[in-house]
Amino acid sequence: MGIFCGIDWAEDHHDIAIVDEAGTQLAKRRIGNGAAGYAALLGPLAEHGDTAEQLTPVAIQTGRGLLVACLQASGRDVYVITPMTAARYRERTAVARSKSDAGDTLMLANILRTDRHAHRPMPKDSEIVRAIAVLARAGQDAFWNQQQIANQLRSVLREYFPAALRAFQVKHIGLASPEARIILAATPTPTAAARLTKARLRTLLKQAGRQRNIEAWTERLHGIFRDESLRHSRRVEDAFGHQTRALLLQLDAATRATAQLLEATKVAFAEHPDAEIITSFPALGVITGARVLAELGEDRDRFSDPRALRPTPERHRSLGPPARCTWSCTAG
Repeated sequence: MGIFCGIDWAEDHHDIAIVDEAGTQLAKRRIGNGAAGYAALLGPLAEHGDTAEQLTPVAIQTGRGLLVACLQASGRDVYVITPMTAARYRERTAVARSKSDAGDTLMLANILRTDRHAHRPMPKDSEIVRAIAVLARAGQDAFWNQQQIANQLRSVLREYFPAALRAFQVKHIGLASPEARIILAATPTPTAAARLTKARLRTLLKQAGRQRNIEAWTERLHGIFRDESLRHSRRVEDAFGHQTRALLLQLDAATRATAQLLEATKVAFAEHPDAEIITSFPALGVITGARVLAELGEDRDRFSDPRALRPTPERHRSLGPPARCTWSCTAG
């Protein structure tokens, strides 16, 4: 007789429920978020028929964390039931829309009992793919954080230093660029920027790593910073300058973190045997290829046909706009 386990996940504890094929609840309890809690989960599973030959499948609402990693390492199938999916199932079994931990554990277990065929278990990826997934997602999060700080900086500059936006928000250049960060850190106010000499501008541009069109950049920035513009009083302008410097410190740190994570992603992705195949596809470079591998996994039998290769809720994060083309690949 098969049994099914549902786990309602939380930060410091988890609620579990075990049901049999008839839907009878065999066990329920609350376990801790640690090694002792994991052992407390294995006990009732083994008591009700969990064996190495017939491992109990588990339904849980997250695909992250140590508990999920340990469950997958044990060899059992882990099914991620997203909160939105769980909400639809909850409406089938209860009139009230209120949520309870005990009720959700039983609901999750029953999802596997009745609709297991309609859900896909988490792929059992290799260690290198799991490492690539961590790095690719962290790099993407770091880039989003960098963009968020740059947007905050833009909002502040718009309030007191619009000339800086005209200076650096041009094609292929933005506020996160080395030129913008170094020049704004040296002259964070309109008054200070207007006092910049051409020689000082050349020095700052070289310090930012620019090697081409330095004279053109110098003339352009010098003209923009010296144009007549509306200004705040000196004390208010200086206060905005302090705020800008603080944001630039955050932006510098976010930029370094993003670069470090992207480099680590490239190194890890290069170690995977499928890296050359993945990057041979149109529009897939090393970083985007690593993200595709991280989200889709390496199991070639996971998707039975092209229609099955769709964003799966337990794995998918933003991979960019979908390409309107058809790819085919035969790999041994």
